[in-house]
Amino acid sequence: MPLQANQHIAAVDLGSNSFHMIVVSVDKLGHVRVLDRLREAVRLGSGLNAKGDLTLEAQLRALACLQRFGDRIRQFPSTDVAAVGTNTMRRAHNARAFLNLAEEALGHPISVISGREEARLIYLGVAHSLGANDKPEARRLVVDIGGGSTELIIGQGYESLYTESLEMGCVTGSKRFFDDGNLTKSRWKKAMTAAKLELMPIERSYRNVGWEAVSGASGTIKAIGKVIQELKLASYDISLANMQVIQERMVEAKELSKLQLAGLSEERKPVFAGGLAILMSVFEALNIERMTVSDGALREGLVYERINRYEPSSDLRGKTVSGLQARFQLDKQHAQAVRTTALALFDACQSVWKLTPELRDLLAWAAEVHEIGLAVSHNGYHKHGAYLLENFDLMGFATEEQHWLSVLVRTHRRKIYPKLFEVFDTKRAQEALYLSVLLRLATLLHRSRSGQVTATINQVKAESDSLSLVFDGDEQQHSLLFADLDEEKKYLKEVKFKLKCSC
Repeated sequence: MPLQANQHIAAVDLGSNSFHMIVVSVDKLGHVRVLDRLREAVRLGSGLNAKGDLTLEAQLRALACLQRFGDRIRQFPSTDVAAVGTNTMRRAHNARAFLNLAEEALGHPISVISGREEARLIYLGVAHSLGANDKPEARRLVVDIGGGSTELIIGQGYESLYTESLEMGCVTGSKRFFDDGNLTKSRWKKAMTAAKLELMPIERSYRNVGWEAVSGASGTIKAIGKVIQELKLASYDISLANMQVIQERMVEAKELSKLQLAGLSEERKPVFAGGLAILMSVFEALNIERMTVSDGALREGLVYERINRYEPSSDLRGKTVSGLQARFQLDKQHAQAVRTTALALFDACQSVWKLTPELRDLLAWAAEVHEIGLAVSHNGYHKHGAYLLENFDLMGFATEEQHWLSVLVRTHRRKIYPKLFEVFDTKRAQEALYLSVLLRLATLLHRSRSGQVTATINQVKAESDSLSLVFDGDEQQHSLLFADLDEEKKYLKEVKFKLKCSC
């Protein structure tokens, strides 16, 4: 579906330090105009307890914020809202239970994205904010220090070439090294040593690739840039020497409670030391001389990603799936035949089973890569395929979308275990079962690999716990097919689903 005139799109970033929301208007040519920006310091990252669970207090802060965000965008169709959780959501053991409440508060689905996907989206947001097409051949390094992770990306134009997400952020760093408010030299040394250890595996490869410009994104880097300007150390750029001046002033203050630093807000002060230590370490490890501050970040990247999805040829997820087909030398003709049949069955069942267009896309992609496990072994290839899809960094896909693909490929043949759907809540588990049934039938109907279905389906009737298929011809004519279908009935009975077939 093409973009409409003055279409509104919202992006919500559930960061480890702050929650952000941006609302934009997009015209038919894809030009973006910002209508609204909202930000609240939720400190979600500091709400992880020793067991790795989000505390009740942190959850309540987050839900109250999302309720306010939801009041602004509740009437938006969910296709026009991109909401993602980042590092803390990746780490929290009770993330799914919290996300169920969060989605209710916001009024829209929320996805958890991997660190590398977060990095890619950050670069996309920065590139658009800077006008990457001015010098499409120039490489740019982008650094984003969030509350729980730091992303480093090298890219050209609007495309990220190298992406890394490191487990260090302004919230976690401040909590680990400056939690009691002491700003001594020994604390700074420990904080920067820890950051350099995280950077060590990538610093040589990044320096070897090189770049022509460096941009910084996120609240931490913006705050550092503002302090540098307020202290009149520089007008625009950030340099290591200027950050060292700030560090010296913080050491002189000795305690966070006594720190008076021009340009540093009280809200940012508790996490400033951890963020500054990380950025100084990045400068030293990568030999960065100067960095400009970008207005674009993850939320802007989410907006442009959502715009791209209105043009199927620009949807990165489809390109990623095509890349997998090429990399693992999948039989594209067979995959396309299975896809076509699976989607035809989906369309016949969509209304009764209340399936969304997003689920249709997931079924299509699962059909296209359902044989990916053959690259490992023919025996149990559905299991190998599920493992690959669960653990690859699939560009464009949220973590939960990858899990959907993995589950569908895992359950597309042989015995189907109910426990495989237990990771979903009740509604999603039922939807996953429906998609699994459709993919199983599509692969079964193309068992001959001729490109044509074994038998033409004349009628499809869906009910809440069953599916009835009426085939052209007679059972004797399709004896092998009906033998397969009889076996399939037994498999589906184990998950309390009835398959009825006749001619």
